[in-house]
Amino acid sequence: MLDRRRFIHLAVAATATTSASTGQAPPQTARAMPLGVVADCKDPDAGIHRVRELGFQTCQMYVSSFDAATANSLREALDRHGVEGTSLIVVGPGPEVYNFRYGPLTIGLVPRKYRAERLAFLRKASDFAKMAGIPALQRHLGFLPEDPNVPEFDEAVSALHEVAAYCKQNGQTFRCETGQETPIALLRVIKAAGMDNVGVNFDGANLILYGKANPVDALDTLGPLVMGVHAKDGRYPTDPYQLGEEVPIGRGKVNFPALIQRLKQTGYRGPITIEREISGPRQEADIRASKAYLEKLIG
Repeated sequence: MLDRRRFIHLAVAATATTSASTGQAPPQTARAMPLGVVADCKDPDAGIHRVRELGFQTCQMYVSSFDAATANSLREALDRHGVEGTSLIVVGPGPEVYNFRYGPLTIGLVPRKYRAERLAFLRKASDFAKMAGIPALQRHLGFLPEDPNVPEFDEAVSALHEVAAYCKQNGQTFRCETGQETPIALLRVIKAAGMDNVGVNFDGANLILYGKANPVDALDTLGPLVMGVHAKDGRYPTDPYQLGEEVPIGRGKVNFPALIQRLKQTGYRGPITIEREISGPRQEADIRASKAYLEKLIG
């Protein structure tokens, strides 16, 4: 498992191999809303083994290389351990600083300084995910503008259209992870991009950590676009330059009973993927506790 912000500052990224290369299809999810976990797959076999050891059947993942050997290793590990890899999380290249002072300058596809390099990187990630048989890519788009009349709006729309079109030709969806933008700003960019393979990876805690929305209410806006869900918890920011505090699930402001119920009402049946952005023994303990808590809610 992975402390994502530490991972980002180390400037590594991406995923694994093809079902075509192995002749095997990815495992199929049987139950509605199966639980999963975000996995550090720098060592693919160790990462996927860890997913199974924690008792999960699905995962989203990071890897440290897009080469064919890593792809083959990841695909083999997913098949061997019977885990479904639902999406490849892509970060970088370059710094992505998760606060309010430097975040608008560094996160996602909005900053012009990094945009071209990151679009090229996403194309490599898409090709890698195709090799590995991973059906989706996801990343933050960044601090999307509220005003659709500014140049940054059209630039963000164009960038999203470009990466989504590339993913579509590789048979993939592209998921915009919620966080730095309000739900309506994200919806506006997605609609303007005009691609039918674009949705959201809904992270309710991020909406709180960035002070952007109440997660349950946000589903009124984004519900039909949800393709994946992060289970994480947090508190609203009080420092004008720092995000709110991430906390173990059940100790923050995400109303998980209401959120799970609302997701069910929208018709979402996909995985709920636990993300705990710390490292060490405490991370494992929190993941196990979150799993037990969410299993009771999902039923």
